[in-house]
Amino acid sequence: MIKRTFLGAVTGAGLIAVAMTANTAMAADMGAKDDVIKLGINEWTGQHISTHIAGETLKKAGYKVEYVTAGYEPQFTAIADGEIHGTMEVWSSNAPDLWKKMADAGKVVDIGETGLEAREGILYPVHVKEMCPGLPDWEALKKCAAKFATAETLPNGRLIDYPADWGTPGADRFKGLELPFKAVPAGSEGALISELKASVAKKTPLIMVFWQPHWALSEYETEWVAMPKAEDACFEDKAWGVNPNDVNDCDFAPSRVFKVVWSGLAEKWPAASEILKAVKIPTIDQQNMMAKIDQGGAKLEATVADWMSANESMWQKWVAAAK
Repeated sequence: MIKRTFLGAVTGAGLIAVAMTANTAMAADMGAKDDVIKLGINEWTGQHISTHIAGETLKKAGYKVEYVTAGYEPQFTAIADGEIHGTMEVWSSNAPDLWKKMADAGKVVDIGETGLEAREGILYPVHVKEMCPGLPDWEALKKCAAKFATAETLPNGRLIDYPADWGTPGADRFKGLELPFKAVPAGSEGALISELKASVAKKTPLIMVFWQPHWALSEYETEWVAMPKAEDACFEDKAWGVNPNDVNDCDFAPSRVFKVVWSGLAEKWPAASEILKAVKIPTIDQQNMMAKIDQGGAKLEATVADWMSANESMWQKWVAAAK
């Protein structure tokens, strides 16, 4: 079920104001500017920020925008059907099979990267090195897995994986590397952070899947587990790597964070399509906004509004890209 959570609009005068300020005019046609462009909202704060910056820029250009809550994987069916028109953060390392299926069918389109410098991997707080000598080398986890065990995972260690809707990258890698751990999906981004906070505060063992950019990596001292370098063959050829009987026996592939839209977007809203292609968000900006929201208790809308005000020249260039 898709829940519509926010609706905003700016009249065509907004486009004129932007065009005058940029000393240019839109050459790409506005298209169906009276129809609402719907952008998908997923389950993590950074994605909310990326999506709202893109949406607020569209509003400045004269479009109506609605933010629609949708699960990371299920959203691709809605985008393919034109029920949602775009999503602003798809991570290559855990892009679901459904995305690939819809892209191959020509129903959804990759329109380029978000500008974020991203990484994913297996993370631990630095105090864990004392509990598991040999870290950050992944092979150290073979000997000390029992130290990470819980009643839920005995006799194996516990690996906190992404929420189930984000895929199972941690489970896949630990299976490929034959590590004696049971992957337990977190309930949400907030649950992942709660695990990290509790481990740091109580000096308890923790091994988890995580990503950057994220404010928590500035707040807490952590390290990445060093695993065999990822190559395409790792995910396709069992004979590749340290485990000749399985795939995924390597680290995460370098992460690409990109934007995906409905295949009919460019025809229905030509200028909007060009604007969304142009959106590039600096990593440090997103990370700082995440900290304000998740740590400082700031409201998402107010934080994005402040960014839009402070970075007017940046988003005006995105609008000008539609000329």
